[in-house]
Formats: sequence, structure tokens, C-alpha cells
Amino acid sequence: AVFVISQEDIRRSGASTLPDVLRMAPGVNVAQINANTWAVSIRGFNSRYSNKVLVLVDGRSVYTPDWGGPYWDQLEMPLDDIDRIEVIRGPGASVWGANAVNGVINVITKSSQATQGGLGIARAGDRGGGADWQYGDGIRGAGTYRAYAQYSRAGDSIQANGSSGDDGWWRMHGGFRWDWDFSPADTLMTEGGLFSNRESQTRYQFFTPSPTDVPFAQRFDAAGGSLLSRWNHTFAGGSDTTFQAYYDTYRRTEMGQPESLRTVDLDFQHHLRAGSRHDIVWGLGFRAF
Repeated sequence: AVFVISQEDIRRSGASTLPDVLRMAPGVNVAQINANTWAVSIRGFNSRYSNKVLVLVDGRSVYTPDWGGPYWDQLEMPLDDIDRIEVIRGPGASVWGANAVNGVINVITKSSQATQGGLGIARAGDRGGGADWQYGDGIRGAGTYRAYAQYSRAGDSIQANGSSGDDGWWRMHGGFRWDWDFSPADTLMTEGGLFSNRESQTRYQFFTPSPTDVPFAQRFDAAGGSLLSRWNHTFAGGSDTTFQAYYDTYRRTEMGQPESLRTVDLDFQHHLRAGSRHDIVWGLGFRAF
């Protein structure tokens, strides 16, 4: 019920997108619908709008209340910065919080201490390509940081009859992460990013098949960003507390309908020992859309 995809697994896989990486986890159903749309689920019932799976990125829920799941085209990130992906399947995932009915996909990125120096990556192929740029360094008396920029592009897919799928897309994404151990008992992490997508898809006028229905190409776009900060404190007795806050926003225009979402989330957790055989974890959370 628990599977971990390590950075070495990701590097050896040759995958270029996050959904493709998840194909390595047993019990995770991944299907690519077109060049910019994926269907990801756990325990079956897979579709583009599969819900009941909680997806986290460094503790930030990427759930959208519109249909109960994430937009995978808005979750592209530099795969070299992922430390590991934890996949928990089944009812044991319920301890992770709301929406974790069938499982949890928890993406954990590397600390900026592990990504010092520069890095450049270029990808090219007959159906797309992209480039990543990244630089990390230290700040005297204030921890370490990394900043990155990413560009990716995918061309139109080819249909069975040889015509174009009109589903190509491109994405620009930039962000940063800052880690600071400002005392032997306290650590502070802050990260954020902005993205912009330009996409297209082939659609039909009617929801049910009709011999008179003619497909047409529809353009749509998405843009947004997020900012997260987490403070960890360890007490002398071995217990520890974590306080996390994040703000996430995006605007997406699809099928001619604009969609805007702003999320504010606060989370506090306290872990302590009870004797020599028991641990107690309790916390409080607040989320507003």
C-alpha cells in the first residue's frame, strides 16, 4: 500500500512529465488523453476528472473544489528537483486529510542545500522539447536558496486518420526555494512560483456523438502561482511543532468560461511522545477558497 519513487528512479525512467513518472507506482492508473491532458487515479475509475485522490506538493494541496482533483497540466515542475514521491493507496491514506479516499500522492522536493551551483537541461524531439535553468547558492547568515526557470512545449498529436489533434501546448514556469536553519531547534522553508500555459484541444459542439457534429479547435490558457512557508521547531524533550501557511491562485479559461480560484491554508501540527511506546500527533487546520 506504500510505494516511494526516488530521484534515482525518476532519472533512470527518462520521463519528462510528472504524470509519466507516476506510471512507475503500482496501483496508480495513468492515461494520457491528448498532448496536454492526463487522467490519473488510484484504485481504478480513471477519467480526466478523477477525484478522491489527494495530491500534495511539499505539503501544499493542489486540489480544486470544482471537481475534486488537480489540473495536471498546471503541475509541471523540474523533475531533477524532486527528492521523492510517496504514494499511499487505500484507506490508510485517510490520515493525510480531506479528499484522500483512494490514496495520496505526495511530491517532496529537494532542499536548496542539495541543489547548489548551476544546472542547465535541454530536451528536444519530434513532438516537442524544452529547457530548464537553475542556480543555487548560500546567503551569509541566512541559509541557502535556489531559483529556476522552465520552458516546455509539446506539438499537436496525430490522429488515427492522419489529421492534427490541435492539442499542442507550451508552458513557462519559474520559482524559488529558500531554506534557513536559524537556530539548532528551528528551520524555516519558503518557496513559491508562477506559471503560464497556452494550450488547445479538439472539441465537439454536442456532448453525445452526432453524425452532423463537426470537431473544432479551441484555445485556452491558464496562469497562476503559489507561495508557501513552513516553520519547524524541536523542543528539548524531543517533541516538535510545525506551522505551515500557503496561498495559491490560478485563473483558467476553458470552453469559454473563465475560472478563478484563490486558496488560503493554515496548518499547525504537534508531535510528542507519550511514554516509551506511544506517539501522539494532533493539529489544527483552516482552509478558505
